[in-house]
Amino acid sequence: MKTVHDTKVERVQFRIDHDTKQTIERAAALANSTVSAFAVSSVLNAARQIIREHEQIVLGQRDWDVFHDALVNPPKSTKRIQKAFKAHDRLIRRTVGG
Repeated sequence: MKTVHDTKVERVQFRIDHDTKQTIERAAALANSTVSAFAVSSVLNAARQIIREHEQIVLGQRDWDVFHDALVNPPKSTKRIQKAFKAHDRLIRRTVGG
C-alpha cells in the first residue's frame, strides 16, 4: 500500500486530441482534482478492473454446485487418469527444463 512518503519516479506520456483533453480537464475539475491525479486514478481503476476480470472466475449457483461436488467427491482415480497425469508431468518437465 502506498504511503505519504512514496516518491513518484515513473512517468507515462501519451498524446490525445484537443477535445479529449478538454473532456478530461472538465471531468477533473468537476471531481475537484488535478488532471494528473484524475488521470492516474481513472487509469488505475480501469487497470484493476481489467485485472480482476481476468483473474476471477464467477460461477452461477449451478456451476458452483458442480464444482463444489467435484472437490468434495472427486472421481476415483483410473489408469487412464493416471496415464494422463504422467504424460502431463513429462510435458511440463520437458517444457520447463526440469
